[in-house]
Amino acid sequence: MKRAFKWLGGSLLLALIALFVIGYTPDTDPVAMRLKYGGQEAKFVDIGGGLTMHYRDEGKRDGPVLVLLHGSNASLHTWEPWVARLVSKYRIISVDQIGHGLTGPNPTGQYDSAAFVGTLNAALTKLGVTRFALAGNSMGGYIAWEYALAYPGKLTHLVLIDAAGPPDDPDKDLPIGFRIARAPVLGKIALIITPRSVFERSLHGSVSNQAIVTPAAINRYWELNRFPGNRKATGERFAQYGTRDTNTARLGEIRIPTLIMWGAEDKLIPVSGADWFAAKIPGSVKLVYPGIGHIPMEEAPDRSAADLDSFLSKPFPSPAKPPSIAPVIP
Repeated sequence: MKRAFKWLGGSLLLALIALFVIGYTPDTDPVAMRLKYGGQEAKFVDIGGGLTMHYRDEGKRDGPVLVLLHGSNASLHTWEPWVARLVSKYRIISVDQIGHGLTGPNPTGQYDSAAFVGTLNAALTKLGVTRFALAGNSMGGYIAWEYALAYPGKLTHLVLIDAAGPPDDPDKDLPIGFRIARAPVLGKIALIITPRSVFERSLHGSVSNQAIVTPAAINRYWELNRFPGNRKATGERFAQYGTRDTNTARLGEIRIPTLIMWGAEDKLIPVSGADWFAAKIPGSVKLVYPGIGHIPMEEAPDRSAADLDSFLSKPFPSPAKPPSIAPVIP
């Protein structure tokens, strides 16, 4: 019996060594990544504490300001289809949030809503941006509505695109990348073993318009998620999800003109989430896109960009003031 256990233990060790040798994926080279995914539009803002955030500032300099926040494990590149269609009318600022893209990890190791809202606000303050429309997809939508609660006086409009925040659907089938990140043991392994196939399968599972799942898009997700520190940041961010304090009970305080955009076939955050937000945010406008999944700005760029422009161009009456309460400042 002792021999059998010894043989089993040896076999397991050999299997783990083989897995490491075959599957080991190192961090990408930061200089190479900045050259490949930064380009001429890349800018960096030092907000102190050892954190420098990557952003793009494009479009009409004196136009209305539109700030864009990407989703989990994505980057500011997800907004390129919108930028191409709106750049002649708006000044568009897209940001790589902490733990993502070319920004890299937060030196404090914090990835709760206060950290995301605080670092975003510090970056925009440093850039002198004090009045703007804010749009976010998925995790970025979650940060957008948390920002709206913290700094309502800074926003002209709020746009939630398949935004995180609604109660989890226990029956939803998460893409493999999200399942790995949420599993403690697998999450640790993913720090050193991160196959390209995981990102390919996750991207296919997140969208309905499969035409956007190109080799270049898969490579971008795979390489930027291996930017030094981003994999560890992903693990820390998902670990903090279970204990995070959200302000969903305060959504009714939002009086900023709000547009809710959703893909009808979103498997990650089901379309019922659009109804959930619409019921909680007074006066919000809801648009649902048939045949579209989790990333409408990439899957249906013409329709979604036109709808956004129409919403931002529409005059809105002055909103009623919310009940008098102490502001929550992260």
